Amino acid sequence: MAMTDSTGSTWRYRWAYRQNERRQRVFRDADEAWRRRDEELRRLRTLAEEFEGSTDAGSGLPLELTPGEVVFWAWPAAQLVEVRHTAVLPAPDLTVTPRPTSLRNRRPDGIRVADAGMAVITNRRLVLLGGRGRRDWTYGKMTGLAHDATAPVTLIQVLDRRRASGLLLPVDVAADFRFTLTLAFADAIEQRGAVIAQLDEAIAEHEQLKPFRPAIATPAQARLSGFVPGGRRTVAIAAGIALLVPVALLETDPSDPGRSEVAVAATPAPTMTTAAPVEAAVSPTPRREDPSPARSSPPAPSSPPSDDELCGAPANPMGYGFCSGTRIRRPAAEVCDWFDCVPEFWAGRGYLVQCRDGSVSLAGGSPRACRAYGGVRRTFRR
Repeated sequence: MAMTDSTGSTWRYRWAYRQNERRQRVFRDADEAWRRRDEELRRLRTLAEEFEGSTDAGSGLPLELTPGEVVFWAWPAAQLVEVRHTAVLPAPDLTVTPRPTSLRNRRPDGIRVADAGMAVITNRRLVLLGGRGRRDWTYGKMTGLAHDATAPVTLIQVLDRRRASGLLLPVDVAADFRFTLTLAFADAIEQRGAVIAQLDEAIAEHEQLKPFRPAIATPAQARLSGFVPGGRRTVAIAAGIALLVPVALLETDPSDPGRSEVAVAATPAPTMTTAAPVEAAVSPTPRREDPSPARSSPPAPSSPPSDDELCGAPANPMGYGFCSGTRIRRPAAEVCDWFDCVPEFWAGRGYLVQCRDGSVSLAGGSPRACRAYGGVRRTFRR
């Protein structure tokens, strides 16, 4: 038996069910992405704290280690690349970028492959053991270091070579290579603590972005627009169709005879003669028609922007997100159909903000904004 409210209708319960399903789906997707990022940051934090090399790791390598040198990382399939023209790279820094997702397995323009072999990271240098010889990049001689943002290429500039060179690695190992190289360089200049502090700060900032479980929608919150499939958008489209499609009216004149005949009778004469009838051709009156306006189809409703386009905000057709733009002081009337508005939402006199419990308030800029909901979290923009 279908559930009904006090008026005997079931559409309110269907609306609440759909709203809760949509909210839970958005929450699950956001929570899963947040957890993946959190696990990656904490994994890097653990590696940075327990980062230690081993002399035994280099025993099977065709590389002679200097006294006190230990091996941190090795990969058997790396390519030596060189820049065709002279370039100045930025100075090495300790910035940590957890597992970039935009890398593609390609070679950037202006770079050629010179050799291939095994890449080894030690506490003193980066080494490529190639088929044509060995290439060393000593940390103490590094003057430039750059990681390509779209390709798994790392370029290094040292004092004893004029042109920059580096390594091209598979996409799936590029992130680990870059992080290990950053740690090895930081350890060489005694700045490993700075990398750990940077990761701690990133973890704390990421903790503030943890998605909140959405509030449960109840049948009492349903509006009449929820009775129509598509809500307010369907009503607006139907009204547009009624305005854009006029009724064609045709005005016509009374029909006129195509032609008239005038008979001319002959006068009496000794001989009977009959006058031939004379036809007077009358041109027909042209019919006047009012051209009806061309039928125009209503614009198709645009699909709501994705979460990526809204910088993490829930998908909505108004385009409200957390990216750059202007603050929203006059939100659309259907804003509460897409967001979890606080009970006193329309009493607000500020701009649109998100509270820390995930609800939405229009009291942004006021010290009382989201006071009962954990405080202000982020500001919506458009």
